[in-house]
Amino acid sequence: MGNRIFGLDPQLLADTAITLLAMLVLFILLSYLLFNPARKLIQKRKDFIQSQLDDAAKAQADAKEMKSQYDERLSQVDAEAAELLAEARRKALDREKEIVDQASEEAHQIKVRAEKEVELEKSRVRDEMKQEMVQVASAMAGRFVAASMDEDKQAQLIDETLKEMGDETWQN
Repeated sequence: MGNRIFGLDPQLLADTAITLLAMLVLFILLSYLLFNPARKLIQKRKDFIQSQLDDAAKAQADAKEMKSQYDERLSQVDAEAAELLAEARRKALDREKEIVDQASEEAHQIKVRAEKEVELEKSRVRDEMKQEMVQVASAMAGRFVAASMDEDKQAQLIDETLKEMGDETWQN
């Protein structure tokens, strides 16, 4: 045995075979006891992460859908607001026209009343003027009767009476 550097004797081969067999048994045993639970744990973790990713994708899709619904509702609100403003403007214009028409009618009625009052005042002034003329005629007749006068005296009496009444009375 002295010549060989590495001697393969049957004891070494048997030890090697037993060691290999023990390692194989240990590998299989550890595989069932450690590797399989670790693989299951890793698979569970992968499934959990995938479910979280799926939930996040679903939540993102729901959020996008809700945002589109919100944008749609917001545009509807803008349209409704514009419609309400247009309706309010139309009502305001109708009310303005109604108020202007009422004011115009009231102004017309005031004008008609004022014209009636002016006509009444004119007729009253005419009546007063007639009464004054009757008084003047009575005064002239009384003076004429009191003093039988000639035509010159009568003309002078008429001129004096006219001067007493004033020029304005006869010009109106």
